[in-house]
Amino acid sequence: MASSLFFIFIISFLSSLSHFLPHSVLSATVVEDLANLTPPPDFTNTITQNCIHNPLLRYCNNASSTSPMDIVEIFRSTIVASHLCNESKNPNCVDSFPKIRIHSRPKTAALYLSFDFFWKYCPLTVVEIDLVNNSLKGEFPTNVLSCAQIRTLDLSYNQFSGFVPVQNLSGLTNLTHLNLSYNRFSEDKISDSSEFFKRFNASSFIHSGVLPDAKRYKVKVLVLLIVFPITVILLCFCLGWMCLKRPDYLPRTCRRSHKFTSAMIDAATDEFSDRKLVSKSNGVDIYKGTLRDGTEAKIEVYTEKISSEKRCEFAEECEAVYRLRHKNLVRVLGWCNGRSLRALVTEWIHGESLETWLNSSLASSWRRRLRVVMGVVDGMFYVSEHWPEVTLGLSASSVLLSDKDQEPLISQFKIGDGNNSSSTNIFNFGLFLLEMITNLRPDEAQEDSDRRYLEYIRVHYPDNLERVIDEKMKVEERTLEKVKQGITLGLMCTDQPPLKQPNLTQIYDLLVSLYESSSRHH
Repeated sequence: MASSLFFIFIISFLSSLSHFLPHSVLSATVVEDLANLTPPPDFTNTITQNCIHNPLLRYCNNASSTSPMDIVEIFRSTIVASHLCNESKNPNCVDSFPKIRIHSRPKTAALYLSFDFFWKYCPLTVVEIDLVNNSLKGEFPTNVLSCAQIRTLDLSYNQFSGFVPVQNLSGLTNLTHLNLSYNRFSEDKISDSSEFFKRFNASSFIHSGVLPDAKRYKVKVLVLLIVFPITVILLCFCLGWMCLKRPDYLPRTCRRSHKFTSAMIDAATDEFSDRKLVSKSNGVDIYKGTLRDGTEAKIEVYTEKISSEKRCEFAEECEAVYRLRHKNLVRVLGWCNGRSLRALVTEWIHGESLETWLNSSLASSWRRRLRVVMGVVDGMFYVSEHWPEVTLGLSASSVLLSDKDQEPLISQFKIGDGNNSSSTNIFNFGLFLLEMITNLRPDEAQEDSDRRYLEYIRVHYPDNLERVIDEKMKVEERTLEKVKQGITLGLMCTDQPPLKQPNLTQIYDLLVSLYESSSRHH
């Protein structure tokens, strides 16, 4: 059947063509023939007669309305068919054109693939297309699939790339042998084309890129089974290390910003270097630290060893202090409550301390000093109401003045002192008030420095208090009595036992009275 179809299509045309053209013209190259030959006068009739005999011929679908351009294309396709049959070494092209076979001739193969008009009218007798080892590049040559009747398609040993048109190939119902090996196609999803790949064995796709390469597959398996788990373990280890040791490396949304670890404190203080050390006192070392985000902070490190129960209390008190917000309190950034390290982290204030301020001209006014003291009492009131267990470090060196509005800021908190925090705060305030009036402070290098300091004040009380009042403070005769009352209040706050101490309300009322009477004198 295929031979008779081909005979109608080609032989009848070549027979009629031989009456019009010399034999030398028919033996020219395909390019020359395409350039020089034109359809003979009765070519249209020949096509029509062929279609009458066999309407299945590909060009017969439009035979009834064949345009001049269609006639030229059909004519040109018969020329290419004649040459390609001979190029493919078919034994008798007059009788049959079963195979298109071009091996190791890259230019010839590329030339015939470029004739789209030929593949459009591909002879029905062609059952095999074999274009092996031609170094052909580009995407899959889909024009060859117009030969829908083929049984064999071999495009191996080329350099085709891109995706294989699996759906189009699946439509070739007669195709029994397919070879796409040794190309550069993109890997296909086998699960999406499972029926197609079942039609052909793995030898059809060796090193084609369509299926996973065996070596690459082994590498992928190796990566999946060994490298990937090791990577996951390392990532989990690093993540665990960051969560436990350095959560400051995590995004803010993934960490509790107020919880500091020993490693974070260690890094912020350059391993507690002397260069970062600000001061040392009984049980507390103060450092100026720099957090990972560049924030400067004051870090109070508590050196006293405590029990696990006390550590729990320390954490609870730190949690409370962290929530405290008042204009006369330095903001607490967080804390560390490790087994080997306890610390409180607060913001670093760039304003001067009261110790420095007392030696400036701004502190020459008794009234200004009273105003600072009243701000400190405001902060004490706030702390006593919200968390009375917190002990406040009150001294001219630990109370700061803000740059913006010269408000006093209590910057030192002692956490975990226990039951006597209220009386301790009153006692500390008494010492602080005396410092503000005398500009003298206990010598911490001496043992029992607070007692020695108070004894010195009491020696001159009440008759010689002029000898302990700060000379830099301008005190007129009419305000001297008010200053003496301030010293009396300071000594009352340091009285023992605590039951003799005034409470915060009494302290505040007396300070307001002194402040208002000072304003009347001015």
